[in-house]
Amino acid sequence: MSVIIREITQKKELKKFVKFNIELYKDSPYHVPGLVEEEMITLDKKKNPAFEVCDAVYFLAYRDDRVVGRIAGMVNRKSNEVWGQKYARFGFVDFVDDQEVVDALFDAVEKWAKKQGMDHLHGPLGFTDLDHEGMLIDGFDQLGTMATIYNHPYYPTHMERMGYAKDNDWHEFKIYIPDAVPDKHLRVGEIVKKKYGLKTVKFKRRKDIWPYAHKIFEALNSAFGPLYGFAPLTKKQIDYYVNQYIPMIRLDMVTVIIHEETDKVVGFGISLPNLSHALKKAKGHLFPFGFIPLLKSLKSKPRIIDLYLMGVLPEYQNKGVNALIFNDLIPVYQSLGVEYAESNPELESNNAVQAQWDYFKREHHKTRRAFIKELK
Repeated sequence: MSVIIREITQKKELKKFVKFNIELYKDSPYHVPGLVEEEMITLDKKKNPAFEVCDAVYFLAYRDDRVVGRIAGMVNRKSNEVWGQKYARFGFVDFVDDQEVVDALFDAVEKWAKKQGMDHLHGPLGFTDLDHEGMLIDGFDQLGTMATIYNHPYYPTHMERMGYAKDNDWHEFKIYIPDAVPDKHLRVGEIVKKKYGLKTVKFKRRKDIWPYAHKIFEALNSAFGPLYGFAPLTKKQIDYYVNQYIPMIRLDMVTVIIHEETDKVVGFGISLPNLSHALKKAKGHLFPFGFIPLLKSLKSKPRIIDLYLMGVLPEYQNKGVNALIFNDLIPVYQSLGVEYAESNPELESNNAVQAQWDYFKREHHKTRRAFIKELK
């Protein structure tokens, strides 16, 4: 039978949309499933504050009454305003290796995007820069992370067949934890602290981090501003991410750098124990038992950690603030017996962020891509 494309309008269908990714990869040793409950909230137009500045549509592909593909189309109006573009995004995309299925999914999103007045379609991207982005094009034999997309090798082949070209690439690294903080980092850190009046802030109780929570995301807005496709988070979006992330972070793995006189956040590093194996055990659900491996991993002495969010205000970049962050975090990782950190995606054009690994043993083990196509 031919492929049927259905636009999602009901919650029941939305759950099918979310669960298709988990079903498609249930036998993959490298795929890390997200949490169904969390993704349902992300896609819910009444619950996700991204819809203040975004429009979206969701499609499922069926053959013989069986789901064989999914895709979302999005327009981030704020991002288009910031970058002076008329771009639509595609994301949350998965499909079986079937040309008819892939063509039907992308045809539906391309037609929707043109109706919105857009002239290009790019992705995979999410509503914001904190959603999953980038299609894996290299590193298919590497375990994914909580923050990234895993996809089969046939995905990028179909993208190129349909006329989609490279728009941007992200690189991911394994950064091996050194036996000691590099001497240069120690020297630079001391100079930077004195020169700019900076201070490293740590938190022993969760209530102590709350006064800095919004400041961290405001600093993120400034630090990420020049990066590909980024649009400043609104106040409601910051509230949403603060309530989502702060309760789950591990305090010893959070470092905040402030300007001592003003208490302004100028840099931050937030890392977590790698949760990939715990998420695989959870199989997409926190309840009834999925939360147990996740809690164990969050409290463990991890072999691998994820560098989840890191940023430095533009006016402090290339001045050694990163050294202060790592001078604090490296001893924490050493005390826990961490072998290496997953960098998660870093834009290949972001030379400043990749230069910070020059003093560490590292391995470039994954590459992911944003594709783009002009809509005619």
